[in-house]
Amino acid sequence: MNAIPRPDRRESPRLVLIVDDFEDNREMYAEYFRFAGWRVEEAGSGLEALDKAFTDPPDVIVMDLSLPGLDGWEATRRIKADARTRHVPVIAVTGHALAGHSRGAREAGCDAFVTKPCLPEHLLAEVERLVAGRGRAKTKIGRA
Repeated sequence: MNAIPRPDRRESPRLVLIVDDFEDNREMYAEYFRFAGWRVEEAGSGLEALDKAFTDPPDVIVMDLSLPGLDGWEATRRIKADARTRHVPVIAVTGHALAGHSRGAREAGCDAFVTKPCLPEHLLAEVERLVAGRGRAKTKIGRA
């Protein structure tokens, strides 16, 4: 396993919002990010994600696209349409690896696309890269 990057402790820990309707997935990613020095918020639905993102805008959002009710596609559209959160990078995480899903995620406003299953260290590396560049990702991570 690769070494986990540690943030500069002089800075306030960065905040990641992990959105997934499966609690096991949220817990796995949340624990890994906390261990790497991040502050973590979790949401189990698109509506909960919007509430948390608008209340305390995170540095990055990890968004499952298949959510009950308000799905990750629409939640991302709303996040990117709001002045409080349009600058926040969103990484789509989904089990759907079809080319159309990647294109659709970008059209919805996602800055990167990661397919499940994705090892936590790969997701963290993509998040770190995206936050450091604060721009659109040029690559996508495939299955681990």
